[in-house]
Amino acid sequence: MSWHLEGSYAETCSCELMCPCNLSFDHGATYDFCRATLAFAIREGEVEGTDVRGRRVVTIIDTPKVMTDGNWRLGMFVDDQATDEQFDGLVKVFSGQLGGPMAMLAPLVGEIVGVERAAIEVSDDGLRHSVRVGDVIEFEVEDIVPFGKEDGRPVRFDGMFHPVGSNLTMAEARRSRINAFGIQYEGRTGLSTTEFSWAA
Repeated sequence: MSWHLEGSYAETCSCELMCPCNLSFDHGATYDFCRATLAFAIREGEVEGTDVRGRRVVTIIDTPKVMTDGNWRLGMFVDDQATDEQFDGLVKVFSGQLGGPMAMLAPLVGEIVGVERAAIEVSDDGLRHSVRVGDVIEFEVEDIVPFGKEDGRPVRFDGMFHPVGSNLTMAEARRSRINAFGIQYEGRTGLSTTEFSWAA
């Protein structure tokens, strides 16, 4: 069966501006690890015949300094408003079981540290993107508009390797409180897009 998802995306990670991993997965992180939270708000989508529009998924990862070394720890939260069918389908997509972008990363994951339902809020307000997952994750990132850029358009990375897409907006964390599945860190940098699109 096929599936597709479309929506918005925001992340924050532990690296300083800008995250070396966003340039290439084989570049070492700022510190001896890379920890990141990836939030997806699905506007339109279907997984194996089940409509998943309006649902949200947040994953959190803890990786070695060089991501391609593997042995990632990954945790996942699925919208607590999801039906059992929606929950099962989204877990399969975001764990890579149904192909697509996350399947490319699956060989790097050494441990799934948890999969839970949670209240998830995602808000896109102009340049600001905020995410809350229960009482364990809360962050806000703001897209970076370069000094002197009179049209107000933020900086975008084009041609990057990232599961969400190859052209994402650069952002920086304005606030973060992240402690989930034993993964705790302060978000410093970020990425966003209002137009992620996956299919397999």
